[in-house]
Amino acid sequence: MSGPRALDTAGGRRQARIVHETPGRLRLRSPALADPSLDTSYLEGMLEAVPGVVSARVNPAAACVAVRHGGGKAVRSRVLALVAEIPGEAFLPGHGRTRPLALPTVVGQGLAAALAPLFPGRVTAPMSWLLGLPTIAQGLGTLLSEGVKVETLDAAAVGFSLLRGDHFTANAIVAMLGLGNWLEQWTTQKSDQLLKDLLRPQMDCVWVERDAKEERIAFSDLKLGDVVLCGSGELIPVDGVVVDGEAAVNRSSITGESLPVHASLGTEVLSGSLVEEGRLKIAARTIGAETSMARTRRFLQNSLRSKSASQKHSDELADRLVPVTLALGLGLFALTRDVRRAAAVLTVDYSCALKLAAPVAVKSGMHAAGHRGVLLKGGQALDNLAAIDTIVFDKTGTLTRGDLRVTDVLPLEAGLTEPELLALAAGAEEHYSHPVARAVVVEAKTRGLTLPPISQVDFIVAHGVSAFVQGAQVLVGSRHFLEDDEAVECSAAEEPGKRLRSEGKSLLCVARGGRLVGLIALRDELRPEAAEALRLLRERGISRVVVLTGDHRDTARAVLAGLDVDETHWELAPEDKADIVRTLQAQGRKLAFAGDGVNDAPALLTADVGVCMPGGADLARESAQVVLLEDDLRVLATARDIAARTRRVLTNGFRTAVGVNSAVMLLAAGGKLSPVAAAILHNACTLGILGYAALSGGAGEALAQRGGAANT
Repeated sequence: MSGPRALDTAGGRRQARIVHETPGRLRLRSPALADPSLDTSYLEGMLEAVPGVVSARVNPAAACVAVRHGGGKAVRSRVLALVAEIPGEAFLPGHGRTRPLALPTVVGQGLAAALAPLFPGRVTAPMSWLLGLPTIAQGLGTLLSEGVKVETLDAAAVGFSLLRGDHFTANAIVAMLGLGNWLEQWTTQKSDQLLKDLLRPQMDCVWVERDAKEERIAFSDLKLGDVVLCGSGELIPVDGVVVDGEAAVNRSSITGESLPVHASLGTEVLSGSLVEEGRLKIAARTIGAETSMARTRRFLQNSLRSKSASQKHSDELADRLVPVTLALGLGLFALTRDVRRAAAVLTVDYSCALKLAAPVAVKSGMHAAGHRGVLLKGGQALDNLAAIDTIVFDKTGTLTRGDLRVTDVLPLEAGLTEPELLALAAGAEEHYSHPVARAVVVEAKTRGLTLPPISQVDFIVAHGVSAFVQGAQVLVGSRHFLEDDEAVECSAAEEPGKRLRSEGKSLLCVARGGRLVGLIALRDELRPEAAEALRLLRERGISRVVVLTGDHRDTARAVLAGLDVDETHWELAPEDKADIVRTLQAQGRKLAFAGDGVNDAPALLTADVGVCMPGGADLARESAQVVLLEDDLRVLATARDIAARTRRVLTNGFRTAVGVNSAVMLLAAGGKLSPVAAAILHNACTLGILGYAALSGGAGEALAQRGGAANT
């Protein structure tokens, strides 16, 4: 344990002190942690994104944060630096108007309200005022700074009761407000935690193989290309590819799959998967902040803060109804001079249920979707997914496997052999990450060909590649690229091209020195679940399915034969895809676009919902609102179900909140309910709607299994 030590940064503008430290646990205090505008969930997410941090809990009342970590100076230093200078993005003006109460405070308020009648009047009166003053002060402060809000109604109800000497009612209202506040904050925090639980646990140490020796190193010391060793019962800490071994890998924490999958040489694995049986050697492709685990964490950090259009509408309506309630209460008092009836009306408001239920329902829906293989980036993605009537697919990698294989190598120049043509194309394509390029290189390496040295490589997105091999320019790409852009005569490809395209194969033209020297044919198979996925989407209200591809018409028709598709567009350039999306939107269509490549990013951004496949390029993943975590198109139908259910929950919650609270308010205005009874019914309605929102999103079981206080 160490004593308090101050950490000064930014010229002393902020300070952070270590108030307690033991191995693996650190408690820090900083004035910034008590800032009312601090988004504590966001800061906790930022801290938990630090590799090696197990958990973080912020206690605003104590201006403290407790961090559990796996040890190591690097982890400790990063935590200290982050708390000492909290980024500005963690602060939201107006975010923390109402601070959550600690459970002991809530219990104390309840006991005081229950015991107050047992004390003599000279004790009860000052005790009641002491309990009620914080509520009154908060209401007045809110009125002066933000106008008429729900805190103003609470203050008026408590103030009226105290002024008329009804101490029991005032104490009961304060106790129920405290209990309601704590339960609402607890529910909200648990719904946030459900999303964070989608993130796979991070590793403190990992085993790697270096120089033919196995050694244990800190997770933060892991490097790209390291061969990571994972045995039975261990979590895979990196995204990578298996280079040796076999194992049964459980991906349920990522994709929701209940059955383990077989992993062997060449299998791509994701961080957070569990090795149930066997042993793997995995070459790390991405580590630390760039693993799929860390990318998911960043997505969720932003998702926790974003509001959908329906949430904003609920918030605005709730704010507009608060002055109506205040006016009704004051008007009733002016007409009847009945403080009891006015106080009863003022205990009822629409704001709590309308404002709190929406984010809880949305986060529960996002949690349910995550465990079923779909990552949704915020409430707006859920809103839009529930509203779409059209889906546009980029063919390659979505409806098809995206696993292209070379089927034919056709030299068109005398003296050029198949191996020479394939080696020439693979040499130019070797450093290009496009699926077509990978297929050509893999085929060349499978045949054991030696690739020629290249120079001056130039990639043209969605067209092809240009490179110099032994002083001659080599062009590899579509016929359009060679013939129209590079003025290469390609008439010799006409007849063999027709035959190959009729077989559903894509063509790659190869030119050297300005002359066409050969064709390479590749084929991509339809996903086995494609037809069923389209059927499921049709059953869920998708009325139009459109497919876009850069392939030739004959190839597209051959590959898509038998699929329930309304229209197909072929031989498209990247910019054409976004134009088609805009055209459909101009026709009044609400649409989703599903793709996985760099050239799909404009269409993903243009669509109402962008959907990226699990193996998509980083740019596509960043551009999309929806990222599939499971390589199965059918999860789109599941996501649609969850989005529709969340929309129904929001609608039902809205109607219930307005209906029940309106009925309670009318009964209170008619003198049929006391302030205490009105407060009980109002809070019961709010908590019931919150419970319905949390449990209906598919996360009820997970929520029920988690207990504990909301505060650190």
